[in-house]
Amino acid sequence: MAVPKRKKSKMRIRQRKAHHKFEPAMVTGCANCGAPQQSHRVCPSCGQYHGRQVVTVAAE
Repeated sequence: MAVPKRKKSKMRIRQRKAHHKFEPAMVTGCANCGAPQQSHRVCPSCGQYHGRQVVTVAAE
């Protein structure tokens, strides 16, 4: 089995890990009600997706 000849430096490890940073989910406004929602998901406040009713949401 292959074994590394030299220890990888902290700089080299950190340069590799720099690409694995956290990116928050994209949030857009719903086209129907204007509430914030994630892209490509059903709106949690009105229950619509791409202009059609997908989920029935209880009125408060």
